[in-house]
Amino acid sequence: MSGQISTLITVVLALLVSAGCNAATPVSPANTPPTPANEVIFYNWEGDVPQPVLAAFTREYGVNVTYVIYESQEEAIENMRAGQTYDLVIMESRFVPLLIQEGLLARINRRNIPNFKNISANFRDLSYDPGNQYSVPYSWGTTGLVVRSDLAAQPVTSWADLWDPRYAGKVGLWRGQPRETIALTLKSLGYSANSETPAELETALQRLIQLKPNLIFLEEFDLETSAGVMLSGQAVISMGYANDVLQGRAENPAITYVLPAEGALVWGDNFVIPANRPHPDTAELFLNFLLRPEISAQIVNQTHYASANQAAQQFVETEIQVDPVIFPPDRDLKNAEIILPLSAEGQELYNNIWARFLAAPSP
Repeated sequence: MSGQISTLITVVLALLVSAGCNAATPVSPANTPPTPANEVIFYNWEGDVPQPVLAAFTREYGVNVTYVIYESQEEAIENMRAGQTYDLVIMESRFVPLLIQEGLLARINRRNIPNFKNISANFRDLSYDPGNQYSVPYSWGTTGLVVRSDLAAQPVTSWADLWDPRYAGKVGLWRGQPRETIALTLKSLGYSANSETPAELETALQRLIQLKPNLIFLEEFDLETSAGVMLSGQAVISMGYANDVLQGRAENPAITYVLPAEGALVWGDNFVIPANRPHPDTAELFLNFLLRPEISAQIVNQTHYASANQAAQQFVETEIQVDPVIFPPDRDLKNAEIILPLSAEGQELYNNIWARFLAAPSP
């Protein structure tokens, strides 16, 4: 099994333009660690780290974890730009270069993070942060389609199936994922998920507007997963992630996961420490705790998202390791694309497309 997972990781990372995969030599921690603060502020998706993990950190170090929730990465970035203070943030790979450029991230002191050694060499030193100076890989996975196969008019195989008029009013999208929504629309048209071509983005906008009569926004029902609306039948097909289908199929095996023929989207999350963090030493203490193999595995066993922590693999439940929803076969990643950082001009184009989509009346 470990060989299969290693092969899969290689396939996923081949989608990245790597700056190299050299493992950095871990540095011994300081001999006299500073006294932790009373609080550490963790900014993340709702439910992304189990409460028992946070409670374990508090029991061991006497530090309260204030868990602050965002609804989108764009919201998180805007709050960081506005000067809101957090000690540790979960941030997608594609935004890391932008945050570095804007001076919003602190360099991570690896002397205080000896558990960085647990991160797979395949995930280190990638193009978005050479040398992992500002980020530590956390988790990765795919964006695909969650389907109620018993309610679908025919087998779902494609992003284009979202536009099938037979699913009018029963198509789910996450309002908090504008970049991925635009990316999957581009893929449905045969374009790159990372296109910055104005004409292609304009075509994608018109296609998204055509989808509006079919659409429900998932977070109006549940911030954590689409399982509820899939179980109720309010949605028959939606963009989604491993956790959506895993939670849903536990109650109804007809909830399935499809990696579209045009190509799935591949994402990666990272731990980052903001430049204005209020508790620098405690932030690194907390990060090092989360990188413990058994703690990282506890998160995987709860959230069902694959971890970049190689040492944690031995503690991950067997049924998760063999689940193709979490670790898809190589053939299903053949046409996949990782969501890459945009240029400043490209980001402006995407912001404009998304604003126009939300403001547009349904056709």
